[in-house]
Amino acid sequence: MSRLLSIWVGWRFYLARQSNSFISFISFASTAGIALGVAVLIVVLSAMNGFERELENRLLGVVAHGELTGVNEPIAHWQEIANDAEKIPGILASAPFIRLQGLVQKPGGFQGLSVLGIDTEKEQKVSVISDFMSKETWSKLAKGDENNIVLGKGLADSLDLSAGDSLSLYMPDVSRQSRESKRIASAKSHRFVVAGVFELGGELDLTTAYIPMKYAASILGMGQGVSGVRIKVEQVFEAPKLIRELGYSQDQYLYLSDWTRTQGNLYQDIQLVRVVMYLVLALVIAVACFNIVSTLVMAVRDKQSEIAILLTMGMKRASIMMIFIVQGALNGVLGCVLGGVFGAIIADNLSSIAKGIENILGIKLLSADVYFIDFLPSELILSDVFTVLLLAFIMSLLATIYPAWKASQTQPAMALAGR
Repeated sequence: MSRLLSIWVGWRFYLARQSNSFISFISFASTAGIALGVAVLIVVLSAMNGFERELENRLLGVVAHGELTGVNEPIAHWQEIANDAEKIPGILASAPFIRLQGLVQKPGGFQGLSVLGIDTEKEQKVSVISDFMSKETWSKLAKGDENNIVLGKGLADSLDLSAGDSLSLYMPDVSRQSRESKRIASAKSHRFVVAGVFELGGELDLTTAYIPMKYAASILGMGQGVSGVRIKVEQVFEAPKLIRELGYSQDQYLYLSDWTRTQGNLYQDIQLVRVVMYLVLALVIAVACFNIVSTLVMAVRDKQSEIAILLTMGMKRASIMMIFIVQGALNGVLGCVLGGVFGAIIADNLSSIAKGIENILGIKLLSADVYFIDFLPSELILSDVFTVLLLAFIMSLLATIYPAWKASQTQPAMALAGR
């Protein structure tokens, strides 16, 4: 009964202090600060979740989880590697590839281009690149004897190319390169027909292209050999261990690579930003909670006589503490509710909001030249929202302890005497 009475008195005191303009302003500042910190923290965490999702589903869906490539010579019996991969738990699939490096001419000079020769049937087991191009474009890649090439949309736009146009790729003429000398061979031009484009919306759009594996083999004169084998694993963070296990079981020398070497810095950057922003915005919430201390200290001074009367009527000092804890908690609850609602709404529509800002201001928030995607992703996870709300509420409760304790130490006689 005493607890209910304390809560009711605390609520009455909370409403009554709104009549004091100065205390009301500080109370509003603390509530607004908590709401702002909660909302921004939810939005930032949602953006980091979005980057992680796009990294795994978009980038790691196309970039190989692991690769085994030949050392100074093609892999002649790649099927043996594929068979060994099937025996290792955790490896889902494998696919051969042939890699070509060349230059394409664009306005202002040349640009390096990594061209992957793929077998479309096997590539679908290790990559989702087919999801980012039309079915017609993918079917043209399946025609192994034709000189079709699929470019990233960013590169196709910069070269002003569309389906059906011709593209020249300049590569070292390996047929004329002397094996005895280390002189660089002269460049040879290879003509391709643009079969279509793929659109990932990031750096890969500018630096990667796909051609049929059979045609790539004919260019390099590799016969049945391949440059390497791409591996897909079940758990992406187990890729380094599984690739080493597969590579060490082979008889020939191979270069071993996995996504943590080529793209791992992106994941580490995302985690670093997440931790730093969490700490910074948690401090913002903590600073806002300190305003609760100021509000309650002034409220205690303003209610000295009421506290004294309640004590003389027999209310326990613990109940007096509860009254002011309730007042401070109301600020925290209101800030958490407002911040949680607005933060969730903004986070759920963050991509659209960012797109609208880009259209209005005529700027690009994320450039494909710098980031692996060119849009601002967002993924709202309820567990993050609850964690942020709980953190803010606990901080607001902790801020009430000292003022509430000071209120409970009020001496009735001195308070009623006006001292």
